[in-house]
Amino acid sequence: MTTKAIWMTDIHLNFLGEDAARWEAFYDELAYADGDCFLISGDIGEADSVVDYLTRLVDRLEKPIYFVLGNHDYYHGSIREVREAVAELSAGSPSLVWLSVSGPVRLGAKTGLVGHDGWGDGRLGNYANTPVDLNDFYLIEELAGLSHEDLLEKIEILGDEAARHLRRQLDQAIGVYDHLVVLTHVPPFAESCWSDGRPGDPDWLPYFSCQAVGAVLRETMAARPEKQMTVFCGHTHGAGQVEILSNLTVHTGAAKYYKPTVQGVWEFE
Repeated sequence: MTTKAIWMTDIHLNFLGEDAARWEAFYDELAYADGDCFLISGDIGEADSVVDYLTRLVDRLEKPIYFVLGNHDYYHGSIREVREAVAELSAGSPSLVWLSVSGPVRLGAKTGLVGHDGWGDGRLGNYANTPVDLNDFYLIEELAGLSHEDLLEKIEILGDEAARHLRRQLDQAIGVYDHLVVLTHVPPFAESCWSDGRPGDPDWLPYFSCQAVGAVLRETMAARPEKQMTVFCGHTHGAGQVEILSNLTVHTGAAKYYKPTVQGVWEFE
């Protein structure tokens, strides 16, 4: 038996508004994909809508949804408050699993799923001199108004938090499963940070890659060459695939506003 998982990323459902035709087209695409469960690697809505959209998906899809959040899910709000609301929602819904607070999930006899939202932690690329200025630094309460130095300290803390959680999950899962699937929003390696068909722009890397998470994933798989890892991420809206190690592959999903779509369907034993 295999489990068919439908992967989506950066679906930004707030751009659909209340347009019934757009919503039905989205649901039709999910039904056509014909999977057993859903993987969502962040940017579902915004702070005032992400709980509502997750609730709609649970009610309509009636299949397990495994997800992480993205930076947009905190827009016009607080990281702390959104996390509290999403944790409460997930705790009350058996079919909704927020991987950032859960343990490993069994996708199949040989496959385990782990994940965390991740965060661009400023450690790769040109943080000191990048001209990139994200909406994150104006629309997320904990990041707004910080100096360049204080912002770096804050995003490093967020990246390290993600890495610690994934290390705990992987330590639990590595002895149980032959194949580890990792769901995260932010690309964990410079090579997986795709934009316009190319990875690793040094001006975007500080905010579009998480070195702390990448280090945990690389270390885990280098120590266990007999195991396999597949990573699904998004954030950049650019598609790409890269083999970091012979047993560690990263898929980065494409995205367009107003057009949420399925990235693909994977079968896991």
